[in-house]
Formats: sequence, structure tokens, C-alpha cells
Amino acid sequence: MDHRNYRKQLPDHRRLQDEPGVESDERHKRLRRDQDVGVAAAVSEHPPVLSTRRHLYERDFPLYKQPVEVGHFSLDAKRRFFNDDRQLRYYIHPDRHPNFNLRDGYRDRYIKRDEGVKEKLDHLLRWILANRSKIQIQAASSRELNVDVVTWRGHLTKLLTTPYEAREGWLLAVTRFRGALYISEVETEAAQRSRESRPQRHEEMMYWGYKFEQYICADGAQNRPDPAGVVNTNEAYCTVIQTRLAGHKLLFSGEVDCRDGDPRAPPAPGCYVELKTSAEICTPKQHSNFLRYKLLKWWAQSFLPGVPRIVAGFRDNDGIVVSVDTFHTSKISQLIKSEENCWKPTVCMNFCADFLTFAKTVATEDDPEVVYLFSWDPNRDVTYSIHRNSQYTFLTDWFVRELTHT
Repeated sequence: MDHRNYRKQLPDHRRLQDEPGVESDERHKRLRRDQDVGVAAAVSEHPPVLSTRRHLYERDFPLYKQPVEVGHFSLDAKRRFFNDDRQLRYYIHPDRHPNFNLRDGYRDRYIKRDEGVKEKLDHLLRWILANRSKIQIQAASSRELNVDVVTWRGHLTKLLTTPYEAREGWLLAVTRFRGALYISEVETEAAQRSRESRPQRHEEMMYWGYKFEQYICADGAQNRPDPAGVVNTNEAYCTVIQTRLAGHKLLFSGEVDCRDGDPRAPPAPGCYVELKTSAEICTPKQHSNFLRYKLLKWWAQSFLPGVPRIVAGFRDNDGIVVSVDTFHTSKISQLIKSEENCWKPTVCMNFCADFLTFAKTVATEDDPEVVYLFSWDPNRDVTYSIHRNSQYTFLTDWFVRELTHT
């Protein structure tokens, strides 16, 4: 992706730092101030907490370097890891009013991934072991990775949206190992109850999103989609991104729906396309809710890895896609400006940066068996507890052994 294109995604008053080592002294001071503001007040109490009050994060937009793809991997129909792009699919532009039937195949051509199996960071850890030379400190005696934080894109998305989230809390397990923080989500009791008691209608609507992908994705740029095939949600193609938020060097991975098949498309992640479905918007209230809630999560999910385009299928109550529209990630912040008291990208990014600083301050013991469990519920502060050799331990023996002894 061209640096200038990505810079347009940031507010005018705060642009991306394109090259390392060129920040001014003033920028360094601002960066240190950005990291310290939220945490300094938090750690003055015991136990330490981090506030989620929005006004604390209405500062300058923090430094966020252009995301760079350092690798990718695939998961097959049985969730087996492959260090390649075999599951990458290509975007095939649909008609403006395609009339896709998202209910087709739900009963007889649907293989659903077992959500009860918690994979934690395992697939990303496998990628790290297979690609250490891309992210390892260039020193013969060092086994440390040249990153501060390792996690999934989805966990960072939760952090970005936290100041505006009013319904669902979260639990994030953090372990410091070989100098880096590893962050893995733990399912809350409320989320587990919700998952196990979903109405049938909700289950089917989750399928609709995957079915939409099947209608507009193909195995090759010159191929056609095969909507008569099986929808298997075990399959996935994931990008691995390296970037920096404020003073935090990030390595994270996230699933990618498809890529632009145009040979002139920019290199990854600038060629990737995010696919979404949503109810058609028929009233001013629905439009307001779309801007406040849906676009917040869409923006956060695509902005983090530098995915420039979101293609959305708007469907009726019967699961028929009545229209398709494209949202450019860089322009979403402009779309919400007319909505009073709407979410702000700067609040999202500053809170995420401050949480990572908070986690670094708290998670001081470098031990794969020690988990710092950060907990948050809406309208509360972020708190934490410490667990040793517990059910929350998530770094696998094979990863720890390999990174320690080789």
C-alpha cells in the first residue's frame, strides 16, 4: 500500500509516521505523555485500574505506523495449519442489486466450526516458529522476538471499541515471555451462556455472512464463485501484520476474507477486501445505529491491519441481499461526523495504546506459567488478577520449549 494512501485514513491533525527514527524531540515528548497519562492516574490506587472514560483519551491521534504484512498462513477444512496461501480467495465484483439468497445451503451444505474449542494463540504461535527470521532480533545469542505485543487482530479490535461498548465485557489473558507480551482472550461466563443459548434465528443469521462471501469469492482471479458448494467455516486465510502503536511494536494476525484480483492492486495488505452483511437501512433510527455501532466495529477491524475497503451486502429479513455498497476505511471517520456524540477514532486508538502501556506496567514477571488476567465490564474500570500454573495458562509447551532451547 502506498504510504500516502494510508495516511489519508488518519485525522488531518495527526498523520502516520512513515519512516523510523525521524520523530522530533517534541514528538518523543508527546509520545511519552500519551503513554503515561492514562496509566499514571490508574496505578496510584491499589489494586491498579485503568479507566475507560472517554474524555481521558481525547488527545492527539497516537503514532500508528503503516501496517506491513510479514507473512500469512492458511487453515484447512479440519483447522490444520499451513504456512502458505492455499486458502486465499479472490473478490469477484457483484451486481449492484444481486438478489443473493443467503439462506441457501444452511440446512444441507454447512459445516460449522466448533466454537467450544478454544485455539487461543496456537495458530499464530505456529507461524512464529516457522518464520522467526522475519521478526527475531538480529543477534546470534538472542532468542527474543523484535516485538512488544503478540495477539490476534480481534483482541485489539475489542480494545479499540471498549470506550463505546455498552453491552459486552471481556477477559484478556496476558503473559510476558522472552520480553514480549502475549495476549489471548478468555471467554467470559456471560459470553459462554449467550453462545450456548443462541436462538436458531441467530445461528442462521451468522451463516448468512459466510454465505455472502461464497457468492462473491472465487479460488482464482479468473474463476467464478461457486454458491452451490459447501460453506465450511473451519477454513481460513490469515494475514500476519507488524506495526507500531505509540511505543508498542505489534505483531498480530487476523482472518482475511479475500483479495482484489486486479493485477494492478497494491501489495498486501492494501489489496485485501473485508466482506460484511447488514440489515437494509430503512429508517433514520436504523441509519443512526448503523453509524454508531456497526461502522465502529467495521472501521476498527479494517483500520488495524490496513485493509482499505469494506464491501457490504444489505439484506432484508428473509436473507435476500437487496444491495451491495463499498465503504473505504479511510473515509468512515468522515461519514460519522454528522452524527452527534458519535465515536471518535482518536479515543479508540489512545485507549488501546494506554491499555498496552498499562499491561506492560502490570505484567512484569517473565514466565510462561504466569498469567495476568485483565477484566472489564461496561461502565467499569479495567482491573486485573494474577494466576500461576492455572487454567488461564495459554502459551503451549511446544512453543515455550522451541523458543527457549533453539
